[in-house]
Amino acid sequence: MNKKMRFLAVPALALSTVAMAGAPAIAAHDGTYSSTLGQLSGTTGSGTITLDVTGDKAMVKLQVSGLAETFMDAPYPHVQHIHGGALGECPTTADDANGDGILSTTDGAASYGGILTTLTTSGATTPAEGLNLALGGQGGSYTVEREITLDMATQEALAAGTAVVVVHGLDPATVTATTEAFSAPSDLEPSLPLGATSPALCGTLVESQMGDMPAGGADTGVAQETGSNTAMLALGGGLLLAAAAGGTYVVRRRSADV
Repeated sequence: MNKKMRFLAVPALALSTVAMAGAPAIAAHDGTYSSTLGQLSGTTGSGTITLDVTGDKAMVKLQVSGLAETFMDAPYPHVQHIHGGALGECPTTADDANGDGILSTTDGAASYGGILTTLTTSGATTPAEGLNLALGGQGGSYTVEREITLDMATQEALAAGTAVVVVHGLDPATVTATTEAFSAPSDLEPSLPLGATSPALCGTLVESQMGDMPAGGADTGVAQETGSNTAMLALGGGLLLAAAAGGTYVVRRRSADV
């Protein structure tokens, strides 16, 4: 099983009934959905997201700031998704099953469910892209702004109020856990550190009457869709983070993002 698919391996949450992208849209799901993302496991980051949905199309605007900016002297890749099929909630410290100070993806699965849509910076948005580091946000502050196609499962989760946005990738400098816990093998991909794949920001998407971002939005950055940094992540992103599992971290944030 490759790294992308292992990111989806949350027990009892297989998305076998997820419709293919481009399935007929449900008109009742049209509207504007938004969320201000909350912090998990000691992250100092922040974020906001708005989805303007018409049929099976959604204009996404995700703004994130204050997350870990560099990892091993390269932009820190943050993958993010719309989850669903569960309670439509973000996990709390009570969900930290082993008490290690990190809410892993598995810890949060009962609250927010499996991946329905991957919020990539370009290209495909299916669950299969869940751990595609090259298509994640790069660095501590970035914006993802693009039109995507929503499959039926995502549309239904939005209408039911159970769609949750999760941004992954904790900062070892601020995480509420020991270095050993951060460096432990990921519950999704054992070659990566647990902290690198665990949720950092989380928020339930709620329908609103306004297309504006919620109050307190994040500083704007630009997601890197092309260029040498992205190419490096595409070819060696897994190795980049796997090398960090030994416990040597170089993480920086711009002072304006702290």
